[in-house]
Amino acid sequence: MAAMELTILGTSGGYAAPGTACSGYLLRAEGFALVLDLGNGALSNLLRHVPHERVDAVVLTHRHPDHVVDLFPLLLARSFHPEPLPPLPVLAGPGALDRVARLEDPEGRAALARRVEGRDLVPGETVELGPFRLEARPLPHWVPNLGVRVEADGAVLAYTGDTGPSDELVALARGADLLLAEASWLDDQAEGREPFHLTAGEAAEAARRAGVRRLVLTHFWPTNPRERSLEEAAGVFEGPILLAEEGLALDVGRG
Repeated sequence: MAAMELTILGTSGGYAAPGTACSGYLLRAEGFALVLDLGNGALSNLLRHVPHERVDAVVLTHRHPDHVVDLFPLLLARSFHPEPLPPLPVLAGPGALDRVARLEDPEGRAALARRVEGRDLVPGETVELGPFRLEARPLPHWVPNLGVRVEADGAVLAYTGDTGPSDELVALARGADLLLAEASWLDDQAEGREPFHLTAGEAAEAARRAGVRRLVLTHFWPTNPRERSLEEAAGVFEGPILLAEEGLALDVGRG
């Protein structure tokens, strides 16, 4: 396995396009499995790569369902494991764990709380999870969202969660080996919308300004043709650009 490997679990934003899942990403290094967001459908793809009992930690960037709801069945699976499992470490942006807990009744919420070692994801705070070092920055969205910068074995990945354009995004991604950026809209869809999602061109502009080595576009609106996103980004960023797809695995430190 690569020193720091990214596997794409879900690529759709809002709801899943046919044959896809919503936001979910697996990072692995030194045998440690870290999940970044876990939207609807992403758990099924996660289990292709890591058994539920081998997930070591989860990070949730914000509380929207297309980024968090499959934490619920992950915890359900762990609760039925033949041998007791320790609480799962979950670093969560504001309200993210509460959103998942509200899927249960009060008794179920209490059981859910026992299955999680919850911790707030705090902007500016450095967190160590196994071989990973994480830092979070607030990025603009309709609800509080925290982009995450992850380092391991000398490689750096920056992940946007959901965001509009901002200087904070550029700072988050500065010099990263790989920027995993949402690209919800095409350029002609942004006009008249609140600036809380990126177009592919805006994601590419952030990558250019930050001096990243490689850009991976994800979180596509389900009805959008993804090849157009690639074309629009390529007109702005001269480095390698990839379209995320379920099952794609990348060595973060190479490319």
